[in-house]
Amino acid sequence: MNSLTSKKIIVTGGRGFLGRHTVRELIRRGASEDDILVPSRAEYDLRKMGDVQRMYSRFPPDMVIHLAAKVGGIGFNMEKPGELFYDNLMMGAHLMEEGRRSNVKKFVAVGTVCSYPKHTPVPFKEDDLWNGYPEETNAPYGLAKKMLLVQGQAYRRQYGFNCVFLLPVNIYGPEDNFDPASSHVIPALIKKIHDAKRSGEGITVWGDGSASREFLYVEDAAEAIVLAAEKYDKPDPVNIGSGVEITIRELLEKICQLMDYSGKITWDASKPNGQPRRRLDVSKAQKEFGFRAKTGFDEGLRKTVGWYLENVQDTVKEDQG
Repeated sequence: MNSLTSKKIIVTGGRGFLGRHTVRELIRRGASEDDILVPSRAEYDLRKMGDVQRMYSRFPPDMVIHLAAKVGGIGFNMEKPGELFYDNLMMGAHLMEEGRRSNVKKFVAVGTVCSYPKHTPVPFKEDDLWNGYPEETNAPYGLAKKMLLVQGQAYRRQYGFNCVFLLPVNIYGPEDNFDPASSHVIPALIKKIHDAKRSGEGITVWGDGSASREFLYVEDAAEAIVLAAEKYDKPDPVNIGSGVEITIRELLEKICQLMDYSGKITWDASKPNGQPRRRLDVSKAQKEFGFRAKTGFDEGLRKTVGWYLENVQDTVKEDQG
């Protein structure tokens, strides 16, 4: 077991949605705030080896938790596939290569459910990861993140480098990214409905609503990552999820109910659904490091909608003031 006390830890992406919650969880479980470095993009461009080397020399870490990613929804994936592949590949490759040179004791690589093949049998088992090509719209992102697993296992064999690889599902919760240009489905739908209520117009949703997704509340995701950082030291990938599946149509109905929206909804079936179904087999995470999601989906969705409405209203008041 890796005690977090007195360990120097770098959390890439630690200023982002999942990263902020992960840093809080690290501190809650014994890490010192002074021993955690959250690199800013302005100071360290992780796509550049020189910046990564400078970061490691200034703050030699015992552990790296790599959360930084260029990521978005289906539209963003279709618009910027080259950037998504290159940026995510380079960040991981540089961080791990310089990490093993700098004698980092443990590297926690956080991948994505998008790495799974498009037609993976449900529930997705870790052994299915290489049984096909990912869904086309997010394949460049999913494959770039999957290279973290390939690199980590290769470095473990050649250098004895302790890299573990986690596969989280779609994460949601308060403080999520609600920018329509790059947000995922839950924050995107919340914003669409809020805007429609203010404008009096209807909403248009991509696909036909039949695709399913599994969602994990952000505090649960942060707990899973920190538990793996403390307790898991094997080369095999581990799914991180809730084990609960819901269709996009059912999801939209829940959000409409929470937000008291009864306006027009248009499903644009000319736009892609993305992967047909997603639900993980989450038994390995419970067996290996005792993780089980605590937050029910209805509760998590209510908290997410509530946070957004409260913070949007604050912003509107500030603009008017």
